[in-house]
Amino acid sequence: MLWAKKLALSLKESRGLQPLCIPWTCFTFWPHEPPHPLYPCSLYTCARLARGCTSLSGGPDSPMLFFREDGQPGDKGSDTILASTFSKSGSYFALTDDSKRLILFRTKPWQCLSVRTVVRRCTALTFTASEEKVLVADKSGDVYSFSVPEPHGGGKLELGHLSMLLDVAVSPDDRFVLTADRDEKIRVSWAAAPHSIESFCLGHTEFVSRIFVVPDHPELLLSSSGDRTLRLWEYRSGRELHCCHLSSLQEPAEPWSDQRFAASRIAYWPREQCVALLCDRLPVVFLFQLDTARRQLVYRQQLSFQHRVWDAAFEESRGLWVLQDCQEAPLVLCRPVDGHWQSDGDSAEVERLSAVLRGNWAMLEGSAGTDSGFSSLYKATCDNMTTYLKRKEERLQQQLERKRRRDPPPGPNGPAKRAKAGEEPRGCSS
Repeated sequence: MLWAKKLALSLKESRGLQPLCIPWTCFTFWPHEPPHPLYPCSLYTCARLARGCTSLSGGPDSPMLFFREDGQPGDKGSDTILASTFSKSGSYFALTDDSKRLILFRTKPWQCLSVRTVVRRCTALTFTASEEKVLVADKSGDVYSFSVPEPHGGGKLELGHLSMLLDVAVSPDDRFVLTADRDEKIRVSWAAAPHSIESFCLGHTEFVSRIFVVPDHPELLLSSSGDRTLRLWEYRSGRELHCCHLSSLQEPAEPWSDQRFAASRIAYWPREQCVALLCDRLPVVFLFQLDTARRQLVYRQQLSFQHRVWDAAFEESRGLWVLQDCQEAPLVLCRPVDGHWQSDGDSAEVERLSAVLRGNWAMLEGSAGTDSGFSSLYKATCDNMTTYLKRKEERLQQQLERKRRRDPPPGPNGPAKRAKAGEEPRGCSS
């Protein structure tokens, strides 16, 4: 996610750009297309909660402080947004921050519905398809559900893992809850009875960073991991259908070819059945074709950029939007041309959006130096065999030294006889 300050942009196809000040720091695009008046394109980057507006209609310089439901100030933190998401229809937006707050908004009109307290700092959240609940996954491995129609209701514990959760998703029919954890597992649970586990998707060798249920093929699941793989699953049976090793797609000359990385975003374009994979802190986007007939992923292209890529998302009518760490050209729109993806550098829409970003670049540039969110999740590896052999050699040397002191070596004429007690030692006869 991109760490920003007090910025959100509304993209309307019929009316162009309209800046919108909202009290959390969120950058997003919304294409307004019938029949959905507010359908999110999911290109959003969030970071620091701004203390900037007393309400959604407040000005950017107005003081703001969120309070809990009991009227008391929330836990003090850095106000860093840890996770955020839109509902399927775009009617609701939810976020959690490091002050243990779950904040629910209605998007039309913009209105803060509730500020609720969560038990632990959260790592991921998602709305159910019915938009009746928002599911919150936390660092201790638990998933809580919070009601949307009753915005002041407390959280309900739904399920738990033994390790940190990194992502949560629901099936399009709301029958299953899918959770990904640090210990390489993807768990598929029944939503009506979360203690009942339908299956596990096992195969990753590092933490599972992202999971994504394919919307037009709801039986399929995409997952990415710190092991540098993108995998396709039939998640109800836990069967792995295909595995793409990203390290085999890299050019050896790439300066980042030896780095460890994990996917920070999985985006999908139903019209072309195209999958875009954005890897953390890398200036590339991998593109795949989902071959549903053969149940596999086909690698198509690697889009390379001059700067680190912050975020990426598909817009149904245009193509792939890419947000990068470059003030001169922060946005790139890529389209497929004769089967090959190319950047559309002459787009007037891209220029209008980029102009707004350049005018507010001071709010965004602080994100350039942020650390990877996945670097601390890798397994700690050490070469303990070298230490073991060294200690073994030292132990053998100590044993030999003790034996040498206990049994001194014999003299030049053989072993010396010990004199009996009280007996004078005999001399040589002359």
